[in-house]
Amino acid sequence: MTKNAESADRIRLLNDNFRTTFIGGRILTTASVAELAIIAKARLFLAVQSYSAFSEANDPHREHDFGAVEIDGESYFWKIDYYDLSQRFGSEDPSDPSQTTRVLTIMRADEY
Repeated sequence: MTKNAESADRIRLLNDNFRTTFIGGRILTTASVAELAIIAKARLFLAVQSYSAFSEANDPHREHDFGAVEIDGESYFWKIDYYDLSQRFGSEDPSDPSQTTRVLTIMRADEY
């Protein structure tokens, strides 16, 4: 296995753990998501956590860092970005949690 493949495997594992548990990073929502009724927001968060429709077309780097879900007829995107610990710059190594803060943003698709 190449170093890039090992790095992608580690990033995917860290991303999946964070996305499915919401532990190990920060969760951000856009204003339109924050304003959803609590039950709609709960369904959206559960859809993000249980997302598994990754493919070569929507996940070419195999890092599981982006997805799209539909709730109540509305399309939403989620995206994981990697920042340094101060959250001022991009992480130099997203495969290393000791120097990376993961940020999961959930938004309506038309806000992307």
